[in-house]
Amino acid sequence: MHCASLSLYRFGALTARAWVLGQMGLARWSLPRTPGLRFWKLCGSGTGEGFTPVPNTAVWAILATWDSEAVARQRVAHAPVYRRWADHADESWTVFLDPLAARGLWGGVAPFDGLAAAGCPWSQIGAAAGPIAALTRASIRPARALKFWDRVPDISATIGRDANVLFKIGIGEVPLMHQVTFSIWPDAASMAAFARADGPHARAIRAVREENWFREELYARFRILGDAGTWNGQSPLAPLETAA
Repeated sequence: MHCASLSLYRFGALTARAWVLGQMGLARWSLPRTPGLRFWKLCGSGTGEGFTPVPNTAVWAILATWDSEAVARQRVAHAPVYRRWADHADESWTVFLDPLAARGLWGGVAPFDGLAAAGCPWSQIGAAAGPIAALTRASIRPARALKFWDRVPDISATIGRDANVLFKIGIGEVPLMHQVTFSIWPDAASMAAFARADGPHARAIRAVREENWFREELYARFRILGDAGTWNGQSPLAPLETAA
């Protein structure tokens, strides 16, 4: 079974932040030579939980897809780029994901299509059992960027008040123009309830469609396979283990 991973790294010291900023260029040469790696992106983040246009030089991410979960876990633990980032970081966390369904493109590529042996049609995501992760990636039209970022604080506050969301972060490749949102929910029903509820998120979705905000969009849903490391001192998946 193919696998996706999202690895987050927190850098405290200014020297470490300067180092990882340089890695955004240097890692592009060595990361593609990692055996078993199929697709990858290096991303920065915004301040707070990432849902702002102000860059956060402390938090950086590597998103990747792999030949299998076993390969993903081995490479995240031992591949040179991942090892160097972890050694320089104050904290790191990786979540391993089984792609259930995806639609849209990322840089002209469909990175998650056909990865899951047990994938399901988009219309059946609501029937997926267990915790689920949602990823949205958008390339924002420059003329719509101000409108987009004017909406984001209200959306972030709303999702932050939702008792069901286990984890959320905003990352991106290019400040202001390329945005990735990632969140983890205990089940598909709670995720769908947030998405459909009338509020800032629903109004922003309508505006996206009516005013053509995005040049390119990607939506993906994943089953949670497990994680490694900590974020803010613990695993974000700990509430799931407690409930179980």
